[in-house]
Amino acid sequence: MATTFADQLRSLPDEALGALIQLRPDLVVPVPADISALAVRAQSRNSVSRCLDGLDEFTLLILDAARLSRAADTALTSVDAILELTTEVTADDVRVAIDRLRVRFLLHGPPEALQVVGAVDEVTSPYPAGLGRPADYLDVQAAVLVADRAKLRRTVLAAPSGARAVLDRLAAGPPIGALNRTTLEQNTVAEPVRWLVDQHILVPVSEAGRAPRPDGELVELPREVGMLLRRDTGPLGLLRPLPPIPEGPVRDRKSADSAGTGQAMEAVRATEAILEALAAEAAPVLRTGGLGVRDLKRLARAAGLDEPGAALLIEIAYASGLLGESEVSAGRAAGPAQDLFLPTGAYDLWRATSVAQRWAVLVRAWLAMTRQTGLIGRRDERDRPINALAPDAERAGAPQARREALTALADLEPGAAPAVDDLLALLAWQAPRRARGREGAHRDAFTGAALLGLTGLGALTSYARLLLSEREPDEDDPLGVHPEDASADAIRALDQLLPAPVDHFLVQADLSVVVPGPPEPELGAELDDIAEPESAGGASVFRVTPASLRRALDVGYRADDLHTLFRRRSRTPVPQTLSYLIDDTARKHGGLRSGSAGSYLRSDDEALLAEVLADKRLSSVDLRRIAPTVLVSPRPVARLLGALRDAGYAPVAEDVGGATMLSRPKARRSPSRTLRIAEPPGPPVLAGPRLAGVVEQLRRGDIATRAAHRAPVSVRAAQGQAVRGLTAVQQHSQAMAVLQQAVRDKVKVWVGYVDSHGATLSRLVRPVSLSAGYLRAEDERGESLHTFALHRITAAVTEE
Repeated sequence: MATTFADQLRSLPDEALGALIQLRPDLVVPVPADISALAVRAQSRNSVSRCLDGLDEFTLLILDAARLSRAADTALTSVDAILELTTEVTADDVRVAIDRLRVRFLLHGPPEALQVVGAVDEVTSPYPAGLGRPADYLDVQAAVLVADRAKLRRTVLAAPSGARAVLDRLAAGPPIGALNRTTLEQNTVAEPVRWLVDQHILVPVSEAGRAPRPDGELVELPREVGMLLRRDTGPLGLLRPLPPIPEGPVRDRKSADSAGTGQAMEAVRATEAILEALAAEAAPVLRTGGLGVRDLKRLARAAGLDEPGAALLIEIAYASGLLGESEVSAGRAAGPAQDLFLPTGAYDLWRATSVAQRWAVLVRAWLAMTRQTGLIGRRDERDRPINALAPDAERAGAPQARREALTALADLEPGAAPAVDDLLALLAWQAPRRARGREGAHRDAFTGAALLGLTGLGALTSYARLLLSEREPDEDDPLGVHPEDASADAIRALDQLLPAPVDHFLVQADLSVVVPGPPEPELGAELDDIAEPESAGGASVFRVTPASLRRALDVGYRADDLHTLFRRRSRTPVPQTLSYLIDDTARKHGGLRSGSAGSYLRSDDEALLAEVLADKRLSSVDLRRIAPTVLVSPRPVARLLGALRDAGYAPVAEDVGGATMLSRPKARRSPSRTLRIAEPPGPPVLAGPRLAGVVEQLRRGDIATRAAHRAPVSVRAAQGQAVRGLTAVQQHSQAMAVLQQAVRDKVKVWVGYVDSHGATLSRLVRPVSLSAGYLRAEDERGESLHTFALHRITAAVTEE
């Protein structure tokens, strides 16, 4: 008797069934009711396609060999038949690939009668291994030609050079060639192709359905001819049982980690510079969505990056919730409100964390975001540029492409730094179906990894390996209910590599301030107030200027506070020129006072007011004198203060009582966004107790389903099912008697009943009580208690 696909799954031991679920986790999302449902799902097109996507080039070719070697009458193949097509490699390699297919149930059955899952032919090329269909299917005369092997060989050898070039091209696959439309309209065909068609080496087929037709638009190379032309490489073409090994230098681990750590610090710094530039001058959201090219160039200059690098960090900042959109009203006269890109409230919290934690936030967002940043700057199908943060750069497969690229690098020996083209060739071998069309996404992944410091000198860093490695289930949490953050180990490793945060700086005679390491958050906030950044890196350099000191005085520092800060923070003597500059700037600071008139400007120094009134650079604020020591302007106070400071003066604002108003500028922020950075989409990884639980649930469901199908014939007869030899229905009173006795004897009975939807069902239960018009019984398979209305029970039979 033939064994069905479901029976083969049912006969597997729990370990083999668990291995199948681990290799094809989509089969249990959600968990099927029983093994029959699992078998249906395992043969579906979607599941088979997902399984094939994860197979390597050699295994896919062995599957093509199984398809090619199937018998025409039974559609079965065998291990020996597959080995006959793969004589160019060792039999052990082929058997390992066959086992790989069998454990995934793409091939099933005994070794002498293997069957290919039907959905394989539906989701793969109709031309296995790039070979055409058999000659006897395409054309009778072609079949006669290939039947005579000697004549076929002589005909191929006699082919002209042009015809032989066509044959070699089609033999490499695919075996289909298109005829030029112009030649079809003129009823003429190129001479080499015409010669091959006349000799019945090529067969014309139609474009619709690929059916053989003398006037077809396509030509097809019969399978037998293709195999003859592949006599040097074998029927399946070049077979590579082992992956290509990328060549390249092997970096020292410390050197790679050092380079990666420096780049990680640079990525954090550049992201902060971009967000600070947006806080100072927000960028408008384009009408079609995204960031304009001009703003991208401005932000790239602010961060000291090229435009692709700045675009990547902008996308990451948005994906991690540090950057958002805020609607800003432009006023009644200026038109409707405008959306602007601004840092969110989460940015301030992010800045207060360590460098390693900030880096981890960026990397997690990059790994999970569905954006392919390499498309930014290119043009779409409508010849329109793709901007940063625009919807056109959305790609659902981007997270998986990044994981694939980094995993391929992680699988190499530590310190390996191969060329990108070699890594792409390795990815193409590991998963040809998945890598096809993803070359650009994989290149973007390697570029992004280098920019974020996941790689150093082309090699994967040690902390990046920790980030990518999968954790073993914790003994105290076998079900993974409280998983530890996967990036915790990477953060700790990066923290150890990063230079320790410093709380001091070195003041030079030229008023430059050198910070010999990453500054502590408090020191960083102070430097933002008192100095201008000049360069960043392992040691960042700032410079104290009159403008930076005025900014410090504007936010509330006094001259004494600045002297104290420099003495406390500097490990070198404070230059006398800096002390003079502080005192001179503080003495001038507040010499001018501004208020509302629109706004006013007053000073006890009449000569200074005269100088301001005569300054042509201030003509835009329309100043006029209303008293020897007072000027007024129709412009707002903020605009008057900005114009005066741009002209080199040092005014301060005052309130209505004349008191100086010193305050830190309020940072503009967009509303915070609720962010969920999840792992890349895909089925869960099952192992340990969770995997055992899924297998047990399948077994229980299968037992319950099969038990329901084995209800006694009297029960099935009572339910109205067709049962040979039974025409009468069991009486209701007899069923009650059986149930009463079962309650006394505490034995199991088969109960037939009608549910609330009118469906007739049967269940094996152990009756507990029979009273008040209801039967209460235990279902040991489902570990539950059921209640049946007596008037719905149609039959009851004691279990045999």
